[in-house]
Amino acid sequence: MRLFGIPLPFTGERKALSSVTENRAGWFRVFESFSGAWQQNVTVDRDLVLSYHAIYACMTLIAADISKLRIKLVQQDPDTGIWSEIRNNAYSPVLRKPNPYQNRIQFLENWILSKLIRGNTYVLKVRDNRGVVTGMYVLDPNRVTPLVSDSGEVFYQLMTDNLAAIESDIVVPAREIIHDRMNCLFHPLVGVSPIFAAGVAATQGLRIQNNSAQFFGNNSQPGGILTAAGAISDETAARLKAAWEAGYTGKNAGKIAVVGDGLEFKQLTLTAEDSQLIEQLRWTAEVVCSVFHVPPYKIGIGAMPTYNNIQSLNVEYYSQCLQKLIEDAELCLDEGLQTKDGVGTEFDLKGLLRMDSVTQMEMLDKGIKAGLISPDEGRRDLDLPPVPGGNTPYLQQQNYSLAALAKRDAQENPFGASTPAPASKPDSEPEPPANDNMEAEARAALIELYKGLR
Repeated sequence: MRLFGIPLPFTGERKALSSVTENRAGWFRVFESFSGAWQQNVTVDRDLVLSYHAIYACMTLIAADISKLRIKLVQQDPDTGIWSEIRNNAYSPVLRKPNPYQNRIQFLENWILSKLIRGNTYVLKVRDNRGVVTGMYVLDPNRVTPLVSDSGEVFYQLMTDNLAAIESDIVVPAREIIHDRMNCLFHPLVGVSPIFAAGVAATQGLRIQNNSAQFFGNNSQPGGILTAAGAISDETAARLKAAWEAGYTGKNAGKIAVVGDGLEFKQLTLTAEDSQLIEQLRWTAEVVCSVFHVPPYKIGIGAMPTYNNIQSLNVEYYSQCLQKLIEDAELCLDEGLQTKDGVGTEFDLKGLLRMDSVTQMEMLDKGIKAGLISPDEGRRDLDLPPVPGGNTPYLQQQNYSLAALAKRDAQENPFGASTPAPASKPDSEPEPPANDNMEAEARAALIELYKGLR
């Protein structure tokens, strides 16, 4: 079998394959948002709840924040253990341009949205004749089915997909697919979307909005009933109802009504204020935020935090919401690209964990003064070019090393004044330099001269 004109490396005989539903006896045929919801005909429409503002805002915020981070190819120094960015012709091109119709940001945004909406992201790898991955395509989760063989090997059935150049239904081994999945609550190969937990709140929020739209479409006039003091016939009741609906509802709502024979209008529908509509709508949005682990203020729900520390807020948002998704994507890319030992992918978090200008300058100032970073490294964070002599960390002259301080403390009196050692006296008279060519008389004269000088 071939894919993109390249033969797929199947080995061995074709084994019996079963889908994950058959493998686990169809565990996900009925999803209930709460116990008894199915019997009460309370269903969660996955496509409908995506239109709820809180779910849409949370998913697009998460996908946008992760996709804007640059993917770095890094290598670990075997001596120091420090990871530094490198370029490699085998991995860098596909990270920079995953496929012909998507750039890096669009590819990652598609990856994260598929994981949040469906709970699973399937990425098809394309290899060249050397076996190097040269392209990656995010597949439609509705057109991918995980399969398990009798021996436990994992395969994936792919349906026709024109964008991914899959011309017919095929089955590929797991090594040709990057499978990033959300929390696997029921099956290790099937992730569960956060919509599974936020669906009821989103459905309630949509019904509140629809009810509110109908209420305001009636000029904010609540519904009610007409009552009479005595008995009336069915024909009279139908006539009065039709006349009332025609004259005082819809665009005629709010007009003055004149009734007789003891008829009285009684309000039945609660107003928005009585039903606490705003509070209920805010509560449903807060539930959605809690499921996605997004701080409510990030999507305009609730008040902003009172303390002004952008870095602390971003770190909290990163650790609670984004870090798991980022770490998953990094590990999936490392395994999918089959990077060698000591080489991997890493998202550049500088675009996310940005600080305010005052805090950033204070941090760089302390780092340079402490000798932790060089001036050029601090200038690089400010998008400034290097300067001569700025590539070396500096310390002030009065700073001493720990070894020098330990040597000083080892003395008998570390803080006493040091006494200079006496100059040594020569044990014998200095001899004039020997010279075989010097005459005997000249030697004797030189000796007498030394004695006179002494």
